[in-house]
Amino acid sequence: MSVGTDRPATVDVRIMTRAELALHGVRSPAPVRRPDGAGPSDDGHVLVDGANAALPTNPHSPYTVRDGTVWLGEQDTGISLIPVRRPRFYDLTTADGVSYEQIARLHGADVLATTVVQTCIRYAESERCRFCTIEESLRSGATVAAKTPAQLAEVAEAAVRLDGVRQMVMTTGTTTGPDRGARALVRSVRAVLEAVPGLPIQVQCEPPGETWIRALREAGATAIGIHVEALDQRIRRRWMPGKSTVAMAEYEAAWDEAVRVFGPNRVSTYLLVGLGENPDELVEGAGRLIDRGVYPFVVPFRPMAGTLAARDGVGAPDAEVLRYVTERVAARLRAAGMRGADQKAGCAACGACSVLSTAGG
Repeated sequence: MSVGTDRPATVDVRIMTRAELALHGVRSPAPVRRPDGAGPSDDGHVLVDGANAALPTNPHSPYTVRDGTVWLGEQDTGISLIPVRRPRFYDLTTADGVSYEQIARLHGADVLATTVVQTCIRYAESERCRFCTIEESLRSGATVAAKTPAQLAEVAEAAVRLDGVRQMVMTTGTTTGPDRGARALVRSVRAVLEAVPGLPIQVQCEPPGETWIRALREAGATAIGIHVEALDQRIRRRWMPGKSTVAMAEYEAAWDEAVRVFGPNRVSTYLLVGLGENPDELVEGAGRLIDRGVYPFVVPFRPMAGTLAARDGVGAPDAEVLRYVTERVAARLRAAGMRGADQKAGCAACGACSVLSTAGG
């Protein structure tokens, strides 16, 4: 994959370093990790210059951490890095003996995240998204198949009270039926907000239809992620054979309805860098999303253990490509007045898995 010809004369070293950290990680382990799941990585959670970041723990990384600062060999990058502390709510269990950590996990320093339904109708190898391990964490015992609204409310209350959690993300594997998992999200949002009134919550699912988009907002969700991951249909068929059967027109209709219901910059979608899309076409596609009021959360693909991509030896993108796409998408976001932090809840508000916030998006 090559980058376009409109590269600036000078490269922002800080953004480039942050891109390299996202791809190559650091040698230091982190106490808060997410080993499996729907993606996009099995990184450790840290604060980079005070902002949430999810970085691979890589013993072969050229980057090390000394006294809270990132070093490249013997060069001090000037970037601070502090591991996120293990949250206190991880030490608790429900009355029926389920660990809180199996129900929801800390992302970054202040985000509670959960996969409400940990199974997916598209997980057979012929249909599975090649970057996803949603059911691997279930097989390893790291989580439970379905979280009840009562369990999620109990964990959310404890996470807010004990660890200062400020927002929550609820995603789901795709279920049978036209709601595609939205029904379980509606019940879960209602229960959590009864226990923790005012907690910003982002919900994530495949396009669920207009009725369910409205139901999610009425339940109290702050923001919604309807994730397409790639805009090129050839890439979609190759990387997401099952999910690609949902037509782009259906995504576009869902995004438009979600913007109408939730408001501009309260709707987001993942765009993965490194699946084979032309970088300039990816930037242009992100620009069209921005014009719709949808935040394109640009994230580097990183092969997680247990994914079909990792099994087949597919590697992460080049850091220069990630920098190039990130800087240009961030510039378009700034021009539109859209910041991830303004969403209040969700992946863009957290920012840990992307470099966009470093680039001003």
